[in-house]
Formats: sequence, C-alpha cells, structure tokens
Amino acid sequence: MKRLFLFLPLLLMLSTAVLAQTTDVWIVRHAEKDKSNPQDTDPALSDEGRIRAGDLATYLKKEKFDVAFSTPFKRTHQTLDSLIIQKVIDYKDIPSLVDSVKKNYSGKTVIVAGHSNTILEIIEAFGGKRPMEMLTDDDYDYIFHLTVKDDKARVKKDQYGRPHHL
Repeated sequence: MKRLFLFLPLLLMLSTAVLAQTTDVWIVRHAEKDKSNPQDTDPALSDEGRIRAGDLATYLKKEKFDVAFSTPFKRTHQTLDSLIIQKVIDYKDIPSLVDSVKKNYSGKTVIVAGHSNTILEIIEAFGGKRPMEMLTDDDYDYIFHLTVKDDKARVKKDQYGRPHHL
C-alpha cells in the first residue's frame, strides 16, 4: 500500500509533464511587398523583400520547423520560401490558426507569417502580452518568439535583417 501511495504522485507528475508541453511559435510579418501597381491586391515581394526573406533564413538558421502557417497571399508564402519547411498550411483567421497549432502541433516548433494588422492579435490569441502598441505598414523587421504552454505565452521581440527604421 505504501508503494501505491508513492507511485501515484509520481504518475501524476509524469502525466502532467506530458500533457503540458511547450510549443515554440515564431511570428513574422511578410517582408516588403512590391508597391509598383497599387491595383494589385496580391503583390509579390519587392527586391528589398526578397533580401529580407533571405535575412529571415539567416536569422532562423538554427531552428528546425515542424510546420509553417501562412495567409494565402504571395508575399507571406514568399517570405517563408527561403526557410526549409516541409509543410506550409494556409490559414484565413486567427482562431482557427491558434486552434490548429494547439491541437495538432503541441510541443513542436512552428512559424507563422502574417500581416501588420494581425501579428499582435495572433500573439494575444496564443495568450501572450502585446509586446508593442502597434505595428505600422512600414514595420517589416520585427520577429516574435512565443513559448506557449497551456493558455499562456511568454513573448520575446527581436529585429532581423536591415533595420527598417533608419
């Protein structure tokens, strides 16, 4: 009976550790887009944006991603093109993105490419605190690393590539 009482707490601790896995979520805004045709609603990356996408690959060269999530636009996909990722999944809304990551990629490393008006909302949807008040249309050099456990996320903000605010 004593062994049972010693074994139960150990079993409980192990099951809790298995259930509460940490997921690494990297979130980045797409790189600079080609603005030469204001009528184009799905522009590709500009030359500067392609350079930044390469800088992203350099910045993340030590990371091994299990999956990437991208909005269904050229510029978000092209931003991730220089990373070696086997699976890229399109997402259309933040709740389904977060739900998919939590259900299917718990304990994994994922990257999300989004837009200036969605990045901070994605961070909050994962349970993180907004690391800055807003992202402007000119902010291309920020990257956010979330360490997600249960419904809380620790957020680290960094910059990569050529500083955008010169």
